[in-house]
Amino acid sequence: MAEFTLAGLRVLREVAATGSFTAAADNLGYTQSAISRQIAATESAAGSTLFDRGRRGVRLTAAGEALVRHAATVLAAVEAAESELAGLRDRLAGRVTVGAFPTASAALIPRALAQLRTDHPGIEATIDEGSTPALLRRLRSGRIEVAVIAVGPGLPDYDLRDLRQDVLSEGGLMVAVPEGHRLTRLARIRPADLATERWIVTDGPDPQFRAWPSLTEPHIAHAVRNWPTRLGLVAAGLGISVLPHLAAPTVPAGVRALPVDDTGWPGRSAVIVTPTARSPRAAAMVTAIKNQSALLYREVLSA
Repeated sequence: MAEFTLAGLRVLREVAATGSFTAAADNLGYTQSAISRQIAATESAAGSTLFDRGRRGVRLTAAGEALVRHAATVLAAVEAAESELAGLRDRLAGRVTVGAFPTASAALIPRALAQLRTDHPGIEATIDEGSTPALLRRLRSGRIEVAVIAVGPGLPDYDLRDLRQDVLSEGGLMVAVPEGHRLTRLARIRPADLATERWIVTDGPDPQFRAWPSLTEPHIAHAVRNWPTRLGLVAAGLGISVLPHLAAPTVPAGVRALPVDDTGWPGRSAVIVTPTARSPRAAAMVTAIKNQSALLYREVLSA
């Protein structure tokens, strides 16, 4: 007696999704005759016709619809099992600590940790927030293995000579403004459009989060210590703030993240730094951060 096979169920799912044997063959890398054989074998196992064939493609019968529902459950369970077994075969294990400045910790690092957990479940990762000078001290002392820092114009010239560097993004500053602010109505924001704005900046020596870097005499309305307070003041309409694009997904309700077209400013970079000789755990962490940074950047640009 014919039995269902995983290959047959996968083909069934793909033909049902595309409505075409030809499209299913292209997507799965099969020949069309192989698709037809798999469907015939699955229909034999089901004891029913699964598709009505027509000039414009194929359509599921009632039996086909029922089997597709069950196939989805079976294939999801099999794929979950395959993923779990792949994790058990993964020999990477142990602990890794990644340090990052607060805005990178808000969205990028949590996403990277989630990917690392999926790709390498044997690695236990933790976050250590701090300023760039503090992170570099911790990295050199061995307290952390990976650090995400910001470098570029207006920032200190950090000594990175003995560290390995991976640049994540270029020109990563935006502005955070209240919903409905006049800047949200501009098709293109230039530095001159920012000159009369009230700015909410960092209260402290860190130059990353002051007013827009190419403004000469910005009007500072508030200087506060932490990032949520800054965005809360923006949401309340009390000023605007610079915003690293890495933090754009974390803006609260009532705040918009907007790009600025400033050809006179070369931009800053978010950089991953590690010891020159990376452990396999640190290398896996770096890969996850780079992957998630690229995804986040695309999301911000398309928003």
